[in-house]
Amino acid sequence: NSFCTLLPRPIMSCIVQYVPDHPFPIQNLPYGVFVKGGDAPHIGVAIGDFILDLNVLAREQGVFPPQVAAALQEPTMNTFMGLDYDTWKQTRDTITSALTAGGLLAGNEALKGAALVRQRDVKMVLPANIGDYTDCYASREHATNLGKMFRPNAAPLLENWLHIPVGYHGRSSSIVVSGTPLTRPNGQKRPNPEAPPTFGPSAAVDFELEMAAYVGTGNELGEPIPVAEAHKKIFGFSTFNDWSARDIQKWEYVPLGPFLGKNFGSTISPWIVTTFALEPFRVAGPAQSEPEPLPYLRDSTPGNYDINLTVTINTKEGDSMVVSNSNYKYMYWSVFQQLAHHSVNGCNMRPGDVIASGTISGPTEGSYGSMIELAWQGTKPVKFPSGAERKMIQDGDTVVMNAECVGNGYRIGFGDCSGMVLPAKELKF
Repeated sequence: NSFCTLLPRPIMSCIVQYVPDHPFPIQNLPYGVFVKGGDAPHIGVAIGDFILDLNVLAREQGVFPPQVAAALQEPTMNTFMGLDYDTWKQTRDTITSALTAGGLLAGNEALKGAALVRQRDVKMVLPANIGDYTDCYASREHATNLGKMFRPNAAPLLENWLHIPVGYHGRSSSIVVSGTPLTRPNGQKRPNPEAPPTFGPSAAVDFELEMAAYVGTGNELGEPIPVAEAHKKIFGFSTFNDWSARDIQKWEYVPLGPFLGKNFGSTISPWIVTTFALEPFRVAGPAQSEPEPLPYLRDSTPGNYDINLTVTINTKEGDSMVVSNSNYKYMYWSVFQQLAHHSVNGCNMRPGDVIASGTISGPTEGSYGSMIELAWQGTKPVKFPSGAERKMIQDGDTVVMNAECVGNGYRIGFGDCSGMVLPAKELKF
């Protein structure tokens, strides 16, 4: 057996071999749901180039407690997510032990052969039934940039932004797993403010670089989640592309906010990296002293994560270029504050619900998380090696988002969040 890439302690030898900088070392163990051939979906964790099939492991007598074993044999993660924080931790410890030299799989070649599946042989699907999806607006840099564009003669931030983790209710039915193409949306636009609105394909499809947090243990209707308890309510994170049709959005968003400009599709990476894997990368967010948040939003613990983020555009012309390098640590409002605010009125959160961070933009132009910022409303087109330029995403372009944490001798990966834009449907009325 070869040694896994390791934290300084404890040293663990792993039964699965992988290269030292693999995104799925034993320190990661992200959850996902996969389909092999015509089989039903199975829950698994990624380890190197393999998946440990937890459905197989759960059918072994005594490996997991009965409640956990039953949850791990379901086709989605929702029931397991709904268990408590301590149970998630115990399950992770059991899985880690099973993959370690001297553990359950090391001494049972038949079980090892049945439980380890090559990732290349399966299809990844959505890991959970996402009942509800809320998109937030938590990057001060992103909100400021858009404010400068849309309200050039006023303060960039609206009065409530530094007091409230702003969000809106999105459409969970159109969240798709990485690799699923999305069709350019049709809708109403008003490109000429002096003329009536028009209908047709959006001419301004944009990406938004985000992280998605999956809610684990929920709360009863009428019972808020205190910010101090929110850390044990978030199950884990995936990378998220909140596609946006800027021209449709611009015409429709007053007075009730985003609608058709957003709900034509969002892309999510298939793996859920748990908060346990991310714990070494927790960092404090930006200072919140001017003004200080109201008491229910004050969190004395570090609320952000140091997650490096990149956006690559593979153009229809054949270019492949990284257009953004950002980091989740830039977010002004943490996901724990977002969850506390979301539920403070008694709103009930359920296992598998998604809270998206909002566009993650950093302080420099190269760290902006959307095309509207990178190309600054079309005034600074992004130039590619072939000579192609982009103000927005064109048909045939693929946007690939990646996230990783860099540890001491290892890295934590999230898997690709990738989607291609297809031409709009031709609609005649």
